Amino acid sequence: MTLLYYEDAERGAEWAALFAERAPELPFEYRPDAIAPEAVRFLAVWHPPVGMLQRYSNIEVLFSVGASVDQFDLGDIPHGLPLVRMVEPGIAEGMAEYVSLSVMLLHRHFLDYVGEQRAEVWKMKRFPPTYRLRVGFLGAGVLAQAAIAMLRPFGFALSAWSRTEKAIEGVTCYHGEDGLNAFLPQCDILVCLLPLTPETRGMLNGALFSKLPKGAALINCGRGQHLEQNDLLVALATGQLSRAILDVTDPEPLGLGHPFWSHEKIFLTPHSASMTQPDTAVDAVIDNIRRHRAGKTMVGLVDRNSLY
Repeated sequence: MTLLYYEDAERGAEWAALFAERAPELPFEYRPDAIAPEAVRFLAVWHPPVGMLQRYSNIEVLFSVGASVDQFDLGDIPHGLPLVRMVEPGIAEGMAEYVSLSVMLLHRHFLDYVGEQRAEVWKMKRFPPTYRLRVGFLGAGVLAQAAIAMLRPFGFALSAWSRTEKAIEGVTCYHGEDGLNAFLPQCDILVCLLPLTPETRGMLNGALFSKLPKGAALINCGRGQHLEQNDLLVALATGQLSRAILDVTDPEPLGLGHPFWSHEKIFLTPHSASMTQPDTAVDAVIDNIRRHRAGKTMVGLVDRNSLY
């Protein structure tokens, strides 16, 4: 009944020590060559190599070591095999920190000051009180709600859009297509934390940007495939968007010479907004294995229709 952690060995050793301490009754391995494939019952992986699931044909649960599952080819996963995304506080806390920092950098013009420092320009910029700055979230799931909770004490005007209706304390919530059209004009800063699905792929495009207030800023922590890159360049050139902070691109990394690298209005980070923290991720996996054995619903179980 072994769990195989199929990722980098350094982090695997951390997981092994934590499993030995917290669930010694659950066999754990992070060295694929050290265990017979038929002995593996639980598999934790980020991006499974082609043919992996045929090799480990006895697994009962497939765990993503990240918060998303768009990196999996669902056609390669047997329909009866549960796929579980990572739901653990370390990911949410990291994302909340990144989004809050990004909002504050935009609010206080720090990215403008960086360029002006290099140009030896000393020019103070006015900033509005926080209650006048409208921050909107595309997506209202666990990660968005963690970021909202961290931003709320600053007093920003917060809103969120989701595919289905949701209610979040202190947040103006919208849903559905009509709700999206009402939501976008209320966003001085738009934060994308959507899952990647066929419906959301390419959603950050010229048509969407045109519905934002002129001079709005974009923070994309979803997936690079959410963004139509040329449309972003056009929106920045025309002033429809003032800035973009991108933690994700397509591909990753961008090729040499890509215009995003040197664009003065784009700030890039290398898909580092949040990351799975072993200390809390191990607890989440242990809990889900125990839930599975007890016949209970696992936390983060993916719905194949919604893909989250």
